[in-house]
Amino acid sequence: MDDRLKKQLDFCLEIDKEKNIFRQTHLSGHGRNENDAEHAWHMAVMAYLLKEYANEEVDISKVMLMCLIHDVVEIDAGDTYAYDEEAKKTQKEREEAACERIYSLLPKDQKEELIAIFKEFEENTTAEARFAHAMDNLQPLLLNNSNGGSDWIEHGVSAKQVYSRQINTEKGSKILYEVTDDIIKSNIEKGSLRS
Repeated sequence: MDDRLKKQLDFCLEIDKEKNIFRQTHLSGHGRNENDAEHAWHMAVMAYLLKEYANEEVDISKVMLMCLIHDVVEIDAGDTYAYDEEAKKTQKEREEAACERIYSLLPKDQKEELIAIFKEFEENTTAEARFAHAMDNLQPLLLNNSNGGSDWIEHGVSAKQVYSRQINTEKGSKILYEVTDDIIKSNIEKGSLRS
């Protein structure tokens, strides 16, 4: 086996660890906590199916790749809960260190390519990144809504907190933001979200 293939296979094995990073969101039907790999897969499929609702024309292959790799850094950095303000203070630093270590397992050209895609997602300035962020916000919202808002209740999340996160959904898809707005309002009425 040549060195390039060995590096690629080492990376493939390393990212399997993403299956062990559990999120605060539960699977639909009040299942167990979702892991990062499931979240990424779900987002990628959603991006493909919902691409017609993007605000701008997007390269859907790139969006799907962003969805699939955006949380690989959490293998080292851990999952930072969307509404944990204290953990968010160190998130960028933790994720940058993880990004360098994990993507350095790859051959140089692929390392540079995937780091560039990860950074594009993080910067959220391209049409692809905006739509990928819309998926990143919509996916857990759909799961949480399907469970009666139980994750929001458990963590005492307010509607204001959810709306502040969903700004990124609107940047990627105004139509999907309308759906999230309806879901948030419904959960306020049910008492799942503090108003």
